Amino acid sequence: MATILVHVMPKPEILDPQGKAVGAALPRLGFEGVAQVRQGKRFELTIDGEVTDEVLAKVREAAETLLSNPVIEDVVEVTVAQEPA
Repeated sequence: MATILVHVMPKPEILDPQGKAVGAALPRLGFEGVAQVRQGKRFELTIDGEVTDEVLAKVREAAETLLSNPVIEDVVEVTVAQEPA
């Protein structure tokens, strides 16, 4: 079994109120120097068997049609997670 990670972020032109709230809270908690925060989503899909190019293509298709809202979000990364040594 392998784990595929899918990262989804709001499109740059879309307002991100959660990111703004986190960005405003950071200085109050002593974390200075952060210019901007954007909050996205991460999905972990555990796959039976080998991860082939075909499997990655199907996961990317699922990410673009189900895991993200293509009107306001971009799928920014689909990768195979490193297994612990």
